[in-house]
Amino acid sequence: MGFLGVLLPIFGIFLLGYIGQKKLQFDTKTISAMALYLMSPVLVFRTFYTAKFDSDYLYMLIYCLGLCLALVALVYMISYMKKYSTAETCGMILASSFMNNGNYGTPVVFLLFGAVGLDYAIILMVIQQLVMCTVGVYYAAKGSPTANGVKSALNAVKKMPIIYGAIAGYLFQYFHIRLSASVLSAVDLVANAAIPTVMLTLGMQLAKISIRNIERVKVSISLVLKLAISPVIAYILTFLMPIDDMVKQIMIVMAAMPTAANTTMYALQYDTEPDFVSGATFISTTLSLATLPIIFMIVLK
Repeated sequence: MGFLGVLLPIFGIFLLGYIGQKKLQFDTKTISAMALYLMSPVLVFRTFYTAKFDSDYLYMLIYCLGLCLALVALVYMISYMKKYSTAETCGMILASSFMNNGNYGTPVVFLLFGAVGLDYAIILMVIQQLVMCTVGVYYAAKGSPTANGVKSALNAVKKMPIIYGAIAGYLFQYFHIRLSASVLSAVDLVANAAIPTVMLTLGMQLAKISIRNIERVKVSISLVLKLAISPVIAYILTFLMPIDDMVKQIMIVMAAMPTAANTTMYALQYDTEPDFVSGATFISTTLSLATLPIIFMIVLK
């Protein structure tokens, strides 16, 4: 019941966005842009402003980059064999290479490891956000129908304010720049609203697609990469790192999370296979109810 107690509110928020879109017909692209460009940078700023960094966080960065790039390389290999187009390859990367360790993974880690594990989970979430807003946005822009190659993709990455939010938060902490209580309250209001807004956006996008129209082979490949191959790669990476066993376990559990909800925003924003990415996110999230307990039994034995 404890595990279900964490999952049910998450699925409840997805359902709320789904129902809202069905009934009220929101402009999901505008809402996703608001979450991406206005709210998420504030969330990242707060985390980097308040976090206390040590060597473990460097290994977390290496882990996130290594896991993402390994999955991207696998997608390229599969796309070459399947002769996928650039848009299809980029959509597959968005659906397969980024895990939902924010609004899904973080509460699960808290349930499994308590407050100590939660601290690591939050930092992993922020690092993953930075990877997504660079590598993820690069491929989202590269797969866009209006893209003109690498140049447009790199320009899209440079425009992502979440990067500057992280830099600003770290500099404020490093130079001991103190914010007033009223300013911190305003930061908290926006930061706390970021994750549920992203989750609502995912629910809204799901309301606009039909899973029946999604190519089963592509979705199956994405699901295997995200839910099965990803934790195996994470195990190999953490085996090579001189970090605490609990941190290793958290990393592997996080790698087994379904596709990140933010990839739906990126796919929608740049029109890079948005129906496929949203559908893969929905299906992987649903299937994780069956796959995650298996991972828990293996990792926590």
